[in-house]
Amino acid sequence: MSDRIVRLIGLTGGIATGKTAISNYLADACGFPILDADIFAREAVSPGSPILDSIVKRYGAGILLPDGNLNRPELGSIIFCNADERQWLEQQIHPYVRRRLVEETQSYIAASSLVSQDTQDLGKKTQEIGFFHQKLERSIVEKKSGFCAKVDTLTLVLVVPLLFEANMTDLCTEIWVVYCSPEVQLERLMQRDGLSYDRANARINAQLPLAQKCQQADVVLDNSSTLDSLFQQVDVQLSRCEI
Repeated sequence: MSDRIVRLIGLTGGIATGKTAISNYLADACGFPILDADIFAREAVSPGSPILDSIVKRYGAGILLPDGNLNRPELGSIIFCNADERQWLEQQIHPYVRRRLVEETQSYIAASSLVSQDTQDLGKKTQEIGFFHQKLERSIVEKKSGFCAKVDTLTLVLVVPLLFEANMTDLCTEIWVVYCSPEVQLERLMQRDGLSYDRANARINAQLPLAQKCQQADVVLDNSSTLDSLFQQVDVQLSRCEI
């Protein structure tokens, strides 16, 4: 079996800087699998889960909606104003999120090994059949989800807003940070979530400063302009796998 490259992109940044825009582009335009920490965090507090039970014990039944789901705005009003409470909550959720990211990453890698073997077997057969079928094999490989076209590379995108804060950088082979100016970030967050200036600032300040994240990044993507400009920067980084 030929060597296969596994590219694990850790996509992070500040709140409302454009992580979702990039992850959607990588999924839709490139076919890369997206592992979203926010989705796993929601799983962690689903009705009946041990973590949700712990949250209810700590804050009371008023932290739940009538349907039994977590009242996220109510919880947010607590943790974004109290660092100790935020730390307690993260200690409950982050281990679960990490475990799910590892499980899903391993699952994709295992599946890609089967795909790689299948395409190699197909390649042996097409050597006997001719050029037309070699082109067919190449087309199949290029369309496999998460594979770069010119090398046998599996690319997964791990979208983890608190990648640095939760010490999950070891799950990635490279780190992409989405950046925009603090003024643009604040304005976007206020508009997106309907927050007041003070509440939006509290959410931004609950995370590691963007400047510090950029210093630790392998790639910094500037989302202060248009989406076209942002996606062009993404394309440049993706071209690194076209060996």
